[in-house]
Amino acid sequence: MKVIISHPTSNQFNRALLKGLMDAGMLYEFHTAIAAFPGSFLDRMGTLRPLSDLKRRGFEPELSGFTYTSPWKEAGRMAAQKLGMDRLTKHEDGVFCVDAVYTNQDRKVASRLKPAKNNGANAVYGYEDGAWFSFMEAEKNGISRFYDLPIGYWRTAKKLLKAEEERWPEWSSTLTGMKDSEAKLQRKDEELKMADRIFVASTFTARSLADFPGQLAPVEIIPYGFPPAVEKRAYNDLKTNRKLKLLFVGGLSQRKGIADVFAAVKGLEANVSLTIVGHKASNNCKPLDKALSEHNWIPTLPHAEVLKLMREHDVLLFPSLFEGFGMVITEAMSQGTPVITTDRTAGPDLITHNENGWLVKAASTEALRNEIEKLIANPEQISRVGKAAIETARLRPWSVYGEELAEAIKNHKI
Repeated sequence: MKVIISHPTSNQFNRALLKGLMDAGMLYEFHTAIAAFPGSFLDRMGTLRPLSDLKRRGFEPELSGFTYTSPWKEAGRMAAQKLGMDRLTKHEDGVFCVDAVYTNQDRKVASRLKPAKNNGANAVYGYEDGAWFSFMEAEKNGISRFYDLPIGYWRTAKKLLKAEEERWPEWSSTLTGMKDSEAKLQRKDEELKMADRIFVASTFTARSLADFPGQLAPVEIIPYGFPPAVEKRAYNDLKTNRKLKLLFVGGLSQRKGIADVFAAVKGLEANVSLTIVGHKASNNCKPLDKALSEHNWIPTLPHAEVLKLMREHDVLLFPSLFEGFGMVITEAMSQGTPVITTDRTAGPDLITHNENGWLVKAASTEALRNEIEKLIANPEQISRVGKAAIETARLRPWSVYGEELAEAIKNHKI
């Protein structure tokens, strides 16, 4: 099996798959928007402060011979964002919007498939919103199509988030994620229909595909990996009457359950402190503004600082209502910070309740509050569960995800 893989912006799980395919001798080509390799012009440009974002597009030198770039749309998007030219990046319509970046690269990958097949390529791996043209061309040429769905299915999202609008109407302005046009949603469905195999990172994402109106290819669940686990983690004695230090990291939207977080700690201020890290999803939500003023709010932090902050807190709260995975779960666990999360994240795939974390019912402020109250009453269990979380992280580094996904692709019958 020789695979062409496409991801315009790349990320941790895409990089892990690239490494897995390369180690298995299965990588044919990698297509992305911008790639900087050590010592290259782009790598040197990334040392300049205004262009520091280029460092995020750095790749291992071993990938250079496999990599093809389509930089101009993405470069335009990055520049427009820095200059505050929102019209150019407007959702779906802007000349440099994310959709334009993905479509531009998808078309280029499609144009490569026929000659690539003649030279031994027999599969293409694409991600949601970036596989429509390449899958159509692959279907014409008898090339296998692997599809990666990183978040739950859109019809399920509409249904669940509609319920949130009814449960928390005053927080509805934070539910900003469902802006896609009917044409774009139709393309999502077409991508799914054309896939020969669908990969997801959580049981919840797999379950959401039950709302798809038709037959789909087999769906395989392969959870993401963990960041490197800390070697040691000090757990301060919570019996010294200090407050339980709770942390939330993520977009400040009710999709992430932020209203439930604030409601769950209401009245527990004598026993807990709450730190919130994340951007506001809306500047038009008075309850959010009021709640943030009552707690420690940090709008943004570098990733290394987020991990440090996790080590300084006792528990991460992540009561998300709709999540493809929730990488803050694995990040916190790797730092020895146990997590309270819901069954609509990757929590059930990674956590055994009361052993290496805690699982609560989604959309239940009461369930979240009850778990917090149990920890206030029995703080000694935090160190036990936190140490178990570290061991869970240690057993599943990112390399395992890449190896498992490469093996699943290899075992697919053409």
